[in-house]
Amino acid sequence: MAYEIYLKKNEEKRIVSGHCWVYANEVAKICGKDKNGSLATVYSYDGKYIGKGYINHASKILVRIFIRDDSEDNEEFYYEKIKAAKEYRENLGYGNCYRAVFAESDGLPALIVDKYGDYLSIQCLSLGIDLRKKLICEQLVNVFNPKGIYERSDVPVRKKEGLEEVKGLLYGEVPDMCLIEENGLKMSVDLKNGQKTGYFLDQKENRFAVRRYCRGDVLDCFCNSGGFSLNAAKTAHKVVSCDISSSALDNVRKNAELNGITNISTLCGDAFETLRNFRRDKIFFDAVILDPPAFCKTADEVNDAYRGYKDININAMKILKSGGYLITCSCSHYMTANLFEKMLKEAARDSGRAARCVEIKTQSPDHPALLCADETAYLKFYVLQII
Repeated sequence: MAYEIYLKKNEEKRIVSGHCWVYANEVAKICGKDKNGSLATVYSYDGKYIGKGYINHASKILVRIFIRDDSEDNEEFYYEKIKAAKEYRENLGYGNCYRAVFAESDGLPALIVDKYGDYLSIQCLSLGIDLRKKLICEQLVNVFNPKGIYERSDVPVRKKEGLEEVKGLLYGEVPDMCLIEENGLKMSVDLKNGQKTGYFLDQKENRFAVRRYCRGDVLDCFCNSGGFSLNAAKTAHKVVSCDISSSALDNVRKNAELNGITNISTLCGDAFETLRNFRRDKIFFDAVILDPPAFCKTADEVNDAYRGYKDININAMKILKSGGYLITCSCSHYMTANLFEKMLKEAARDSGRAARCVEIKTQSPDHPALLCADETAYLKFYVLQII
């Protein structure tokens, strides 16, 4: 008999509004018996049907609901979901590279699919999705007809599901480096070993937006493979690309060469130390870009992350010329927009610089956020002018 999950009184409100996650501590009783990772039906305390999702007894998120009607999780279901996700992006004008499936936001919790030209990179972040990897890949092939699919499920969050970190080829062939086009620029992406699924597609529009603000001398910290640097270089006099990873800087130089860009220099080092050194040496910039990795991946880390964000933003403000622009980001959903803005206000005060907010953006539209799920709205992108 399949699992039947009955919630405690009043615990259904958040889920009925569209949120997908059912936490173990919200459950009153579990009836039936099936394999872990199987499809479970969720009911309210008084027995009203809410939806169906995959169960995992090893996770605090007991069930991730993704079916609200009488559908079954078969080939047709996955085909239609993936096809709808693709059509949504294509209708917005995406073609060469974009997030093809964004988990809960596309009705497929714990499944991430990114498109890089003729290749797909996927992450399976829950037990239920992991068990259906073969079925999902078959439908991805039917919808996208890619030359290859590579799995990048080498992420710590899988441990919360009782899963090991894995990566490897799932279909066809995938080269070590894939060539994509973004904002009129050619980018070489490392699907197999690059960060996340190979590249940060969520900053696509934001990377283009920096061209408006980058004039003169620009410093790009945490530059990774150079997405912001290359866009800045289109309008700036000179760009210094800083990252602690020498392989990332190799990729920056390769991407600059691909586009015939000659006004980028690279600097290998810790961004915190680099910013302090520029401040000590009284070296100033017309624009500073800060796009760090997530400083906090759990709620317990928020205070330390807050201090880290404040540190780099104070030092960035200190080395900006009057009238220069600070382009600063956070990709952690635990660092909420309100908290991030509070940090920026404190950083401006403590740096002794006056700042005015010029532009606020979030993740690109191929990463749509559910209004009922704060976790899906994670990226903050602020442009401040230091006056």
